[in-house]
Amino acid sequence: MSTALRSVDVGGSTPYRIHIGVGLLDDSDLLASTLRGRHALIVSDAHVAPLYAERVEVALHSACSELRITRHIIAAGEAHKTLHNFGAIIDALAALGATRDACVYALGGGVVGDLAGFAAACWMRGIDVVQLPTTLLAMVDSSVGGKTAVDISQGKNLVGAFHPPRAVLADTTSLRTLPPRELRAGLAEVIKYGAIVDADFLHWLDTHRDALLAGDAAALAEAIARSCAHKAAITARDPFERGDRALLNFGHTFGHAIEAEQGYGDGLNHGEAVAVGMVLAARLSAALGMSAHADTDALRTLLERFGLPTAIPAGLAPDALLARMRLDKKTQASGLRFILWDGPGAARIVADVAEPAVIETLRAAC
Repeated sequence: MSTALRSVDVGGSTPYRIHIGVGLLDDSDLLASTLRGRHALIVSDAHVAPLYAERVEVALHSACSELRITRHIIAAGEAHKTLHNFGAIIDALAALGATRDACVYALGGGVVGDLAGFAAACWMRGIDVVQLPTTLLAMVDSSVGGKTAVDISQGKNLVGAFHPPRAVLADTTSLRTLPPRELRAGLAEVIKYGAIVDADFLHWLDTHRDALLAGDAAALAEAIARSCAHKAAITARDPFERGDRALLNFGHTFGHAIEAEQGYGDGLNHGEAVAVGMVLAARLSAALGMSAHADTDALRTLLERFGLPTAIPAGLAPDALLARMRLDKKTQASGLRFILWDGPGAARIVADVAEPAVIETLRAAC
C-alpha cells in the first residue's frame, strides 16, 4: 500500500473531488484552488483549532495575500451542534462581510463539518464550503455527500440541508493526533461500508486490523479511499436520500436513538453508537428471517476486535429508544423504516417494520 495522494471523484449534478493524502492542510495551491472570492471563514473547535487553524490560514494567505480570513471557534463535542452555534457562525459571516463567492472552511470532525456546512448552505442562500476533516469518521462519512445539520432536543440532525462541498481535503497527518477512541469510532463507519455493499472489504479490514488500529498511514489511506468510493457511488445516484442513499444509514436508526436518549453527553459517541446499531440491525434482520444469526455473530465479533461496543448501554429503556426512532428522519408516515441486511455486503431498505419485533430486539440487547 502506498501513501501517495489519492482522489475520489463524486459525480452528480454538483460534482467535486475528495483528496486523500499527507500534508494537505499545508498545501497552499490545493487550498487556493477551492477559492472563488476574497472572503474565507475557518470554522473549527477548541480541540482542533490550536493544532491546525494557523497552518490553514498561513497556507491560504501564501496563495492569496489579499484574502480576508477570520476564524470562528466553537466548543468541542456533539452537545455543541446546536441552532445557537449555527447562528453564531452566521453572525461571523456577517461580520466578515462575506459575499456570494465567499468560502467556509470546515476544519474538524463531524460536528464542525455539519455546522459549518449548514451555515454555508444558508448564508445568502448558499456559498461554498470546503470540508477539511480531521477525524477518521468525518473523512469517511460526514464530510462526503453534502448532508449538513444541527441537533435539537427531540433528535439528531433534524434541522439541516443538503449542500455538497466544493471539495474535501482529507489530510491523513491529522489522524496522528486523534485519540484512540476516536480512531476506533471512525473505523465503525468504515466497517459499515463492508456490511452494506462490500463483503470482501470486511475481510480486508479484519486482515489489516492491527495496522489500522496502530494508525498506519498507508492502511488508513486505503480504508478511507475505499470507503469514500463506496459513499461517492451511492450519493451520486441519490443525492437527496430518496432511494439507495438510505443504505448508508445501516445501524443509524438504532444508533441515533441511543445518542439522543443519552443527551449527546458523556455516553457513546457517534461511531460507537453506530457500532451498537449495526449489531441491532443485524439481530433484527435475523429475527425477521432475512439473514443468519451467524452473520450477526460475525459482525459483532469483528466490531469487538476493533475495540468497539456492541451492546446497548445500561440505563436506556427500550420503550424510550423506540419513541426516539419514531421521530427519526428515516421513519415514514406508514411506519418504521430500517436499513437491514440479507448478510454481509447485502443491505436493503425495509419499510413498515412491526414495532413488536423492534422492541423485542431492543429488550434482548439491554
